[in-house]
Order: sequence, then C-alpha cells, then structure tokens
Amino acid sequence: MNRLHLMSVFVAVVEEGSLAGGARRMMMSPPAVTRAINALESHVGVKMLQRTTRYVRVTEAGQRYFEDARRVIADADAADEAAAGINAAPRGSLTVTAPVIFGKMFVMPSIVAYLNRYPDMEVSALFVDRMVNLLDEGVDVAIRIGELPDSGMKALRVGQVHRVVVAAPSYLQRAGTPATPADLNGHVIVAAQTVTGGNEWKFQARGQALTVRVKPRVAVSSIDAAIRTVREGFGISCLMSYQVAPYVASGELIVLLEAFETLPFPIHVVHLESRFASTKVRSFVDLVAARLRGETSLG
Repeated sequence: MNRLHLMSVFVAVVEEGSLAGGARRMMMSPPAVTRAINALESHVGVKMLQRTTRYVRVTEAGQRYFEDARRVIADADAADEAAAGINAAPRGSLTVTAPVIFGKMFVMPSIVAYLNRYPDMEVSALFVDRMVNLLDEGVDVAIRIGELPDSGMKALRVGQVHRVVVAAPSYLQRAGTPATPADLNGHVIVAAQTVTGGNEWKFQARGQALTVRVKPRVAVSSIDAAIRTVREGFGISCLMSYQVAPYVASGELIVLLEAFETLPFPIHVVHLESRFASTKVRSFVDLVAARLRGETSLG
C-alpha cells in the first residue's frame, strides 16, 4: 500500500468535492478511487468520508486528516525539489496574497521581476483586504501587515508602516489644522472603514493609548475612494502611511497629528512552515523581501 498515493487520492476527492472529481484529477477510474479511499479508511481505522454517488462530506476526523495529509504531500513535493538540487531553477506555479493597495504598489512589481527572472514560473496574485488562510486557500506566500498570531508559519520581517491622519492643503487652508486628536470633532471626517475598523480612531499621548470617537461625513470601504476624496480637499482621513506616501511626497496631502501616532505595524513575508524549503517559495521570498526592505516608505 502506497500511503502517499492514498493520501493524494483522499486530498483530491475532498478538494474536488466528489469521487468523480477526484478521479478526474488523479486520472483514475471512479472504482479505483473508491478502493483507495476504502483502503485508507481501513488502514487508519476511522470513517473519513460520508459519500454518495453525487457528493462527499468530510467527517470531523476526515477534516483533521485532510489538513495533515495536505501538509505531508507539500513536504514530499518540497523534498523532491530539494533532492533535485538546491540550485535548480524554480518551475511551476505560485500563489501570493497581500492587501489590495500594498499588493498593487509593492508586490506586483516584485512578481513581474520574479517572472522575468524565472521563465518557467507562473504566479497567481490574490490581493484582498482580509486575512487569507494559506492552507485552506492554497496560498504559498502572504505579505501581512500587523502583529502575527502564533502559528505554524515562517515569518520574515521586512518593514513597518503607521496609521496617519492626512488632509489636502486646500482643506486645511479653509478649515484650519487640528492640533490635537480632540480637535478632529470640529472637522469633516472621511472614514476608511478597512483601516480604522469603525468610528474610533486610535492615538497615543505620553505613552498612553488615546481613542477619539469621530462622526464621519462620508464612510467608504474603498481605500482608493478615501484617498481620492481627501485629495480633492473634502476632509480629513486616517489611512496607512504606505497608502498615501506618493501624495505626501508630492505635497498633495499633509500628515497631521504626527506626535500622537500609535506604534508602527510590522510587515512580514509569511509562508507555511516546512522541513524543506521549496525552491519556488524560497526564491520568491528572497526576492520580495529584498525589494520591500529597499522601499524607503516602509522603513
């Protein structure tokens, strides 16, 4: 019994959601897939799939086994790569995730450089403003902003960013410049909900946390929309420093209340822990880390 093969069949069936789908992926006949699942369940001694001719449902034990089996298969693939030679050129596919604007500004140029360097690679970029589960969503590398929870992932710190309060010079000429966070209550507020998470803006004063509740005149879920609104002089917004760095550098936006900024948020390049370093993952992590560390706006 080839246990790695049985694991691969099981993972294919679960990911495809049916015995027929798993059979197509593995290029096996449906009866052969059924025999493989039966053999695996017999070996493990537990029912892992509730199945009919139309669908499969993973049991609680099967879900735990599925997650472990996928790690084992990934380790085996990485071991094959390592055995083939540490200097072998990366080939295959890679999936990378990052926050939307950060991905557009910093990660996409790194992906282009990576693809130009390694012509046998393909990359899928998932740029979303939510936490992506690398294992569940089949992601190889993530760029994360903020403190990391304890996990079985490797993390390489590559920079840091701040939350900053910004406004256009035209707005400040018209409405005045706030001197303290409390002064924000007298101003037009543009709330970027994915940055502040609500109407309570965080600051610190003399080492103590300070929260100011604001009343937005406009609240948006799009960072681009918030930036556009404040650039046109409509009001004041709280955004991440990297998101507005080009406009601050050009003078289109002014950073306010710098003395009250909270501690910076670290930036990490994250990938799943493994005993073997996949050539494609290692080469991308090295490239993107070097480029991000060279960005002055992320220091």
